[in-house]
Amino acid sequence: MKISRRGQVPSFKVMDIMSRVAELRAEQRPVISLSAGEPAAGAPADVRQAAIDVQTSGVHLGYTAIAGRAELRTELVEHYRRWYGLELSIDDFVLTTGASGAFLLTFLAAFDPGDRVALACPGYPAYRNILQSVDCVPVDLPAGAESRFQPTVAGLEAEVAAHGELQGLIIASPANPTGTMITPDEFSKISQWCRKNDVLLISDEIYHGITYPTAPKTMSAWELDRNHVVISSFSKFWGMPGSRLGWMLVPEFLRNSVSSLAGNVALCAPHTAQLAAVAGFTESSYAEAESHVATYAANRQRFLDALPELGFGEPAPADGAFYVYLPLGRMAERYENSIQYCSALLEEKYVAIVPGLDFDPVEGGDYVRVNFAVSEEDMTEAIERMIAFNKI
Repeated sequence: MKISRRGQVPSFKVMDIMSRVAELRAEQRPVISLSAGEPAAGAPADVRQAAIDVQTSGVHLGYTAIAGRAELRTELVEHYRRWYGLELSIDDFVLTTGASGAFLLTFLAAFDPGDRVALACPGYPAYRNILQSVDCVPVDLPAGAESRFQPTVAGLEAEVAAHGELQGLIIASPANPTGTMITPDEFSKISQWCRKNDVLLISDEIYHGITYPTAPKTMSAWELDRNHVVISSFSKFWGMPGSRLGWMLVPEFLRNSVSSLAGNVALCAPHTAQLAAVAGFTESSYAEAESHVATYAANRQRFLDALPELGFGEPAPADGAFYVYLPLGRMAERYENSIQYCSALLEEKYVAIVPGLDFDPVEGGDYVRVNFAVSEEDMTEAIERMIAFNKI
């Protein structure tokens, strides 16, 4: 039988690692996972209790409106006033099945087959893979330390001059895998460039709320232009990755298309998750989530302080999110690439980290990503095991 070429996208290597972690844990091995991009602490207590209440209250869990429950979108309106000083309407928001669902809806609504959409490399691999699955052309913009691993206007102009017009650009700040952020000045310049060149800017803001003292100011793309698309989620700051609940800020010109597609693709975002997520906006939920960010900050500093003993190279500026992305350094003398190193570390010391090839198919074999959104005890133990392993 025929297999569609649209489905022939690379696997996400971190999922292979997670499968091996599960196997080792089933064998009672003492695995510490610094691999998957999810917070170990989980959702705030108010959210967990709300999820229990939903199941015991007898509430009818039918379909919601396509855009999602009005009370949750109302909370998001208040959230954007609180964090960004923006005055929005519930009509600006569409709730989705995770941020992934929002990306799919955006790509289907905004782009035609063959349209070229730029993204920083290294970058989150699902951007590239979802674009390929809808017959768009992902365009890697090489982004290194000189630009904080973020796109620049100069890089965009060079790409257009060399290969032709772009129809879209994906920005992530803080970014996965690097944790780097774009400065407000550069973000403004890119926003203006996109407007001038009729390029749709898609801003991935799922790591907002998770930043550290040295980071540039956090900025939402809608502070610059409401013709951009903003995508976010409850997965990271609120620690709800398995709830599969995200949202979009949708420009007026895309709303009919997004709504029509959403109604056909998913009908609505998960109803139970919507009801539970309302409790994420209590003062105690904000405070609990912020306390988790403080733990990430302590773990981040622990890891950075240990770099001389670990032997890795100079990391990307870990401005936000909960990642450190760094070269193998002296480990490159012993291992052919980061896949070999990560596999050996997992099998011998039971510490799981991610090879960079997921994020950069060209140079990622020389890099690894470490997730520090774990307990302080696990982070300390993982660092000790890695130091011992790297000295062998």
